[in-house]
Amino acid sequence: MKKPAFLLLFTLFTHFTIAQGWDWGGPIDPLQAKYKVTHYRLELELLPETQSIEGSNTITFSAKEKLDTIRLNLIDEYQVDKVLMDGKEVKFSHQDDILDILPVDCTCDQVKVFYGGKTPIAQNPPWEGGFTWEKDQLDNHWMGLSAQAEGSKIFMPAWDHPSNEPENGIDIILTAPKPYFVASNGRLIDTKESDDKITYHWSTDYPINVYNVNFTMGIFQEAKLAFQSVSGKTIPMHVWVLQENRAKAEALLQVLKVNAETHEKYFGEFPFPDDKIAIVETPYLGMEHQTINAYGNNFQFVPMGKTQYDWLLHHELGHEWFGNKVTVADFADLWIQEGITAYGDWLFYWEHGGPEAYFAKAKAEAKHLPHALPVVSPPNSTEEEAYHGEIYSKGAMVMHSLRGILGDEIFFPMLKAFASDDRFTYLNLVSTQDFTDFAQSYSGQNLQGFFDLYLYTVDLPTIKMSKKGKSGYAISLQGIDFTMPVEIQTSEGLIKVPLGPKATEVTSTTPPIVDPKGWIMMEK
Repeated sequence: MKKPAFLLLFTLFTHFTIAQGWDWGGPIDPLQAKYKVTHYRLELELLPETQSIEGSNTITFSAKEKLDTIRLNLIDEYQVDKVLMDGKEVKFSHQDDILDILPVDCTCDQVKVFYGGKTPIAQNPPWEGGFTWEKDQLDNHWMGLSAQAEGSKIFMPAWDHPSNEPENGIDIILTAPKPYFVASNGRLIDTKESDDKITYHWSTDYPINVYNVNFTMGIFQEAKLAFQSVSGKTIPMHVWVLQENRAKAEALLQVLKVNAETHEKYFGEFPFPDDKIAIVETPYLGMEHQTINAYGNNFQFVPMGKTQYDWLLHHELGHEWFGNKVTVADFADLWIQEGITAYGDWLFYWEHGGPEAYFAKAKAEAKHLPHALPVVSPPNSTEEEAYHGEIYSKGAMVMHSLRGILGDEIFFPMLKAFASDDRFTYLNLVSTQDFTDFAQSYSGQNLQGFFDLYLYTVDLPTIKMSKKGKSGYAISLQGIDFTMPVEIQTSEGLIKVPLGPKATEVTSTTPPIVDPKGWIMMEK
C-alpha cells in the first residue's frame, strides 16, 4: 500500500505545483490602488537545463502619498532572495502569491526584487499558461511563455492587474546560453556575449499590459523586411522560425505583410511603429504579445482570393490594435479585445475572398452560437470569469450586425476612429460603455436597445409575419422594445426597413425573406 499511496501523493503534488490555477483581474487591491507602476526593468537569466529563471525586476512607481507597503504579485514557487530600496535591503513578506515590501524612509521611487526558481509548467498553453520547455527536431532547447490566463506574476514580480500599465514601458534584459536567441517585446537595443552566454537587451517606451510582456528562446532562422505603413513610416518586420522550418520563413513573412496591410486598412496605422512588427515560432498555438506575437500554427496557410490566409497569425496580429493599443481595464469588457479582433478576421474574408466568402463565414459562425452567456460579464470580473467562447464569436457577430445596421459608409470610419481616439488608446483604457457611447455619438443613432440586448443578455428577437391582402405582409420583431433597420428580400428587390415590436407592412407578391444575408442575430 505504501508505494501506490506515495505515487498517488506524488502525482497530486506534481499536478498541484505545475497547474496551480492562477487567475487575475477582479477588484483592485486597496494597497495597490495607492500607486502606479511607471516602468519595469526585468533582468533574467534563462536556465533551460533546470527549467529555471534567476534575476531581478526593478519597479519604478509613483504615488500621491507615502507608502507603508508596496504590494506586488509573485507566485510562491519563486524564492525572493532580497529586496533593495535606495541601495539598502528592506524587509518583505512573500506568501499566498503576494509580495509585500516595507519601504525604507526615503523619497525613492524604485524597488528592486531579486528572485528565482523553477518555472511553472504550462499544462494547456495558452489557455492554461506557464512556461513550455521543449526540444526542437534538432535537439535544441525551445522555450515559450504564455500568461494571459494567469498574469505576469508567474514570471516576474509586478502590479498584476489589467488596469495598470507602465506608462514608460519596460526594459527586458535576458541572458541565455550560447548560441540561443531570445525574442522579446520592443526593439533590440544591445547584444553582449561572454564565453558561454549571450545577453539581449530589449526595450519599449510604449505602455504595455503586463501579460503581454514576453520572451521566447530558441535557435531561429530570421526573415525580415521594411514594412511601409499607411502612416508613411517604415517599420521593421521580422519573423523568427525554428531552423527546421527555415525554408518556410520567407513565405511566413509575406503572409505577415499581407495581414498587416489588411489590418491597417480597417483598423488604422500600426500602433507601435517605433518598435517592430514581429512573430516568433512558439511551442504552443499563439498569443498576442505586444510586437512579438507567438505563432505555433504550423504554417497552415489556406488560399483566400489571390493571397494566403493563416487564421492564427491574422488574429494575434489584430490584437496589436484591439488588446494592445485599445485595452480594457476590467475583464468584464474582454469582448472588446477578443470580439473586435475576431471580427477583424472576418474582414480578411471580405477583403481577399469577397462578399460571398464573408457572408458564408458570418452565417457559419452565427449558426453555432449557443447564446449561453452574456458577452459582457459582471463588473470586476477575473479573467477566468470573463473568458468564454462567445466573447469571440458573438462579439464578432455584434460587430457584423452593427455594420449591417449602420452601413459601410458609417461603420468602417467609425471603427477606425475608435481605434485612433486618444481617449481610448494606450494608457487610456476602455470599457464597453466607452465603445457603445462612441458608436452612438459617431453615427448619430440611438443604438442603446441593440447594445443592451446583444451585449448584456442572451435573448434573441423572433420574427412574426402575417399575410395582409393579396400582396402585403405585416412583419415585426417580438421580444425587443426598440426598432432596428433590417433588410428584407421582396418580389421587387432588397429593401431595408425599421423592424421592432410594432408591425411594419411591406409589399411583395412572394413571401418576403427577412435578413437574407444574415446581418442580425434572431430566431428565424
